[in-house]
Amino acid sequence: MKKQEKSSADIVQRTSDYALRIIKLYRYIQKDDVGRVIGKQLLRSGTSVGANVHEAQGAQSRADFIAKISIAHKEILETAYWLHLLTEANIVPSDRMADLQNETQQIRKILASILLTTKQNCP
Repeated sequence: MKKQEKSSADIVQRTSDYALRIIKLYRYIQKDDVGRVIGKQLLRSGTSVGANVHEAQGAQSRADFIAKISIAHKEILETAYWLHLLTEANIVPSDRMADLQNETQQIRKILASILLTTKQNCP
């Protein structure tokens, strides 16, 4: 497998795993009234990241690929916001959120790098 193909497969799998973690968190925060409201937003944005990364794999053009990855990047930023609120509002203990917040930042950086590299390689 070529390096680029491996890296594409990695981010596809990683964002899929990330979506599953978001789903589990959503189920956990349903017992809190505020958690339910924030949880719906979190579920939408957190699962959208992987959906857009997956969709980008079948992009019809470089512009289409950039558009899908851009959406995934925006969604990971929104997800980071909801995770921050859940922690700051003490809905979820910060020690329970640390690993997920770290993964959120790592995915954000990867998506930003993919966007930058793809845009720089445009003719």
